[in-house]
Amino acid sequence: MADADPSKTAITQPPPTSLPKGISRGRLVLLFAVMLVTAAGNTAMQSVMPSIGTSLGVADVWISLAYSWSALLWVACAPMWARRSDKRGRKSMMALGMIGFILSFILCGLVLWFGLAGMLSALWTLLLFALCRSLYGLFGSAAPPAVQAYVASRTPRSERTQALAVVASSFGLGTVIGPALAPLLVFPGAGLTGPFLAFAAIGLVTLILLRLRLPDDEPQFAARGKAFDAPYGSGAARHARDRDDSDDEDMGEMQALPDSDPPDLRWRDKRLLPWMWAGLLGGHAQAMILGISGFLVLDRLGLRDTPEAGAGPVGIVLMVGAVATLLAQWGLIPTLQMGPRASTLWGMALAVVGVVIFGVADDLHAIALGFAVASLGFGLYRPGFTAGASLAVTRPEQGQVSGKVASINGASYIYAPALGVWLYGHSDWLGFAVIIGFCLAVFVLGYRSLQSDDYLTIDRG
Repeated sequence: MADADPSKTAITQPPPTSLPKGISRGRLVLLFAVMLVTAAGNTAMQSVMPSIGTSLGVADVWISLAYSWSALLWVACAPMWARRSDKRGRKSMMALGMIGFILSFILCGLVLWFGLAGMLSALWTLLLFALCRSLYGLFGSAAPPAVQAYVASRTPRSERTQALAVVASSFGLGTVIGPALAPLLVFPGAGLTGPFLAFAAIGLVTLILLRLRLPDDEPQFAARGKAFDAPYGSGAARHARDRDDSDDEDMGEMQALPDSDPPDLRWRDKRLLPWMWAGLLGGHAQAMILGISGFLVLDRLGLRDTPEAGAGPVGIVLMVGAVATLLAQWGLIPTLQMGPRASTLWGMALAVVGVVIFGVADDLHAIALGFAVASLGFGLYRPGFTAGASLAVTRPEQGQVSGKVASINGASYIYAPALGVWLYGHSDWLGFAVIIGFCLAVFVLGYRSLQSDDYLTIDRG
């Protein structure tokens, strides 16, 4: 790893042929499923919520604000669960996250059903929905950092970005499946709440398989092989037990237990700070355009009077965007051998182009095209930010950095979707101008401050 081989700097590889040696195929499938189900469920929910809000007769911005409390809890809890996973094991945190997802979807679906049936007022429906949704922010935030840390701690540095990309692609695939299935799950009786109940059932099956098939890993610490001090640290490198990278079933459990926990990873750490800013600003841009998308489809296609017909077109737009995201992660990044910094910068530039097209579109084809181009850009940016943050720190710090990445991702959804919808409601171009401003800010910051891709792949022990 002393050299910066371009083949090792690419953020992702297409999912398939060669899996990371540190994790068996069966275990990787389980991790893939955890991220897939939660992503599919959440994007399915995004497909129907604009129509549900219109049916309830509430302003668009209040639908967006209903997610804010959950996002705030996500920001606060994700780092806590990540630290806890270092001591209690990754599997238990993944299970806790799935339980939060399942309970949240069941309760949210029931509350919305009562509201749509006229048994609850619109105000109480939204308040109770926000309360039930908060279960996902409180407990669901335990799963993503645990999955990321599980993967990062069981793969050699040279394969870590590939392994993280496989998991990230599960999230991307989920964002395709969710909008595609959402209109099909609007069945008699449940109506627009059908996707909530269906994905709660799928989540329950995933939880059972996780508990039965993924071996316990507590109370182990996720440092395996050789751990190196931070590049800016002054201490000598701390060595853990080495082992080869053979693909055997017990590799996940053969971890080194250090004498003491690594020091707390500060938000202002010089290695991380530029990546955190890039994640926060770019995340706000992505959250805003996602918040606007469903309502824009209803407006531009004239579906406000028939909101039940909106789930299909909204699902199509979100699905096309998700496919574009996968094209970026499975096609462009490995083909062009893009590292974290290059992927982040090019992603933001492409997102600006897509936002402009999206803003002027007035039919389904043009809306889908603009959203696809923007999603292609965000599909380049997101894994760049995640992999860059992971590679900037040492192996013992992976649990902490995964928590911070999850927290940054959640912070983007505290108020940004509602802000985007509110600005869009006042002026189309005011909302899109702010999104473009965030993208340009990431590009300028990244160009000046993000560590080079060659530097991120150098073994600095």
